[in-house]
Amino acid sequence: MSSHTSGSPKPCPGPDRHPRRPAFAMPKGACDTHVHVFGPQAQFPFSDQRSYTPEDCTYEDLMQLHDVLGVDRAVIVHGGAHGTDNSATLAALDRNPTRLRGVAVIPSGLPESELADMHRRGMRGCRMSTVVSGGASFAHLDRLAGETFDLGWHLVLHFNKATELVDIAPQLLATRSPFVLDHLARISAAEGVDSEPFRTLLRLLDTDRCWVKLASLYRLSAEPYPHRDMLPMIEKVVALRPDRILWGSNWPHPICPVAMPNDGDLVDLIPLWLPCARSQKLALVDNPASLYGFESIS
Repeated sequence: MSSHTSGSPKPCPGPDRHPRRPAFAMPKGACDTHVHVFGPQAQFPFSDQRSYTPEDCTYEDLMQLHDVLGVDRAVIVHGGAHGTDNSATLAALDRNPTRLRGVAVIPSGLPESELADMHRRGMRGCRMSTVVSGGASFAHLDRLAGETFDLGWHLVLHFNKATELVDIAPQLLATRSPFVLDHLARISAAEGVDSEPFRTLLRLLDTDRCWVKLASLYRLSAEPYPHRDMLPMIEKVVALRPDRILWGSNWPHPICPVAMPNDGDLVDLIPLWLPCARSQKLALVDNPASLYGFESIS
């Protein structure tokens, strides 16, 4: 179910177009595992079923941003405004196949040939969401898992509320596919380490198939930057499974309910979240290389 089921799509403010150069120096091969590209709308129209209307945020904009941030690789998560037409994301992947991978938004039931073509072009997973309309809901989970398993794809779960993780945990425990919990499974600082969703997340980490994405956490904090109230949860997952942590900027920050962050500031949270060089290299380089199939960096 969508959280915006009625009315016309909300206009969505664009990102801060002046990212500052971060103080933190990214390691070689660092990957931003959560970005979107939108448009150009004249070439890639938005879906009629979308729940928001973003500004054009193009491949060129993304490359420019990552040059400032010192990011070598990226995973483009197909944006909800484009619905299940993955053309905008695939066109970006085609332009830089060594540097980019993608996560598709698709319904179950696509022909094997179409999935194989997406895989050849760099797609490595598929995302289901209860946040945006016009995409794929969790009702597709079991079928998508079966249809993409032999390609080695993972499932990405984008929650509207953290309690949804508790509801879907039995399916995730039963699936053979690896799966990524977007945005720390949307568990807010107010819910925290003692909440049922967080305890569920820890249980899922035991499966060895669960990955946790540290992205968009500015939405989950009740405090201003650097959002220290998120640290107890972050520290716990990083200590438990540093080999299953991913980092993402969430650029261009669609449907941002708080003040628009500067992406340089977000990069400078990395040493706060991941204080040692080993956990930084795992989350930024080795884990993404393993999950998304980038060449390993020695």
